[in-house]
Amino acid sequence: MDNKKLRNLIVSVLLLGSFLTGLTQTVLNSALPSIMNDFHITADSAQWLTSIYMLVLGVMIPATAYLISNFSAKKLYISSMLLFFTGCLISIFTNNFQMLVASRIFQAMGAGIIMQLVQVSMINLYPKEQRGVAMGLYGFVIGVAPAVGPTAAGYIIDNFGWRILFYILAFIAILDILLALIILRDITEIKKSKLEIISLIFSTLGFGGLLIGVSNLGTYGIYNYITYLPIILGLISLILFTIRQFKVDEPLLNLKVFKSKQFVISVILLMIMYISFTSATMILSLYLQSSRGMSAMIPGLMMLPGSILMSILSPISGKILDKYGARILSISGFLCLSISTFSFSNLSETTSIVMLTIMYSIRMIGLTLLLMPVTTWGLNALNHSEIADGSAIGSTLRQVSGAIGSSLFIAIMTTVSKNCLNTSEVLATIKGINVAFKASSLLLFIGLIISIIYVKDKNSKPQEEKGVTFALEN
Repeated sequence: MDNKKLRNLIVSVLLLGSFLTGLTQTVLNSALPSIMNDFHITADSAQWLTSIYMLVLGVMIPATAYLISNFSAKKLYISSMLLFFTGCLISIFTNNFQMLVASRIFQAMGAGIIMQLVQVSMINLYPKEQRGVAMGLYGFVIGVAPAVGPTAAGYIIDNFGWRILFYILAFIAILDILLALIILRDITEIKKSKLEIISLIFSTLGFGGLLIGVSNLGTYGIYNYITYLPIILGLISLILFTIRQFKVDEPLLNLKVFKSKQFVISVILLMIMYISFTSATMILSLYLQSSRGMSAMIPGLMMLPGSILMSILSPISGKILDKYGARILSISGFLCLSISTFSFSNLSETTSIVMLTIMYSIRMIGLTLLLMPVTTWGLNALNHSEIADGSAIGSTLRQVSGAIGSSLFIAIMTTVSKNCLNTSEVLATIKGINVAFKASSLLLFIGLIISIIYVKDKNSKPQEEKGVTFALEN
């Protein structure tokens, strides 16, 4: 077999794994109302299935750099997919919600390693002049997963139940493992390095504490120790984590990249975007199924046009970035997100599905204009040797902020709903949803102001000489 043919087969195996991990992040949103009914839990509890997944992804990203450096690509890929497969099996057979949450931890551990490993492998497999096309293919696969996931998941849930989703994911995982055993080669360079265990513990306690505290906000209130103690523990742990990164010889994350103002601004903007975006998908699914009594397929169909637009516009936004810079994209993106999100703050029992579809599509356009361009703009401010650290930090903070954002806005929704007296449960829930979207709109408006003031294009041309190649994972 010639090298090109073998490379294509290896890439096919890697992209199948990427598609699987991308699918896993989106299909469960449509299943949340059914899971809530089966396990008799509230939205506050159900959101943990999404939040814990994103939190573990965020924690795994910095640790993955160590794993890639110390283990062969083939063994690491297969081990990661086995972790993911184990999580799917637990999801299939569990009879309690706590084990379902635990299954999501296994899935996220596997997915977090695979996401980073595939990017590194794709870069190693292709010469520099072909990497743009290669990563474009990777980006397309990542974009297709959320496009087809919610719609397909909705149909499956309506007709067969939510557990069938994990049967399908488990089947794809075991198929990919078998293909990897036959086809995959060791395509990454092994460089023995030391894992900074204490830093990993501090980061896990820090991000985990914040997530637990914010998640408990809707149920227990801010003055309950179950809420504020985890938040305090999280903040102290993050402070200790930050101090330690400047004292050890091999830090888990190189925080010196934060000396770049441009990089800091890009991270702040993307955290704002993720906080708003991840919560909206979950809340809209709850609104359509729980408050409007619609089938699980309706949220997927509503989100489908926007997801398709995102896949189409992603390469176009890259060309606009190269030609015109990040400023016009950042401002336009936050404008689209702000307007569409505010439109969701006036929902009722009769809001048109067509209007929801249009507004969600505008949201996805805004997301496309922001995600890759703003990340690239921030990384372009770093030295070439800092790109890997900057990418890992940005990915970590995006995932963690998305997890905390989901918990925060679900908490707002739940708190407002509980305080709506003398009204039906449906109207109270819709009121909570509207307030959550108003808060999200305010946050996005702040992002728009930051973009107008701080996102400049004056440094775009010099960075072309650095030859920075950017690979974005979800």
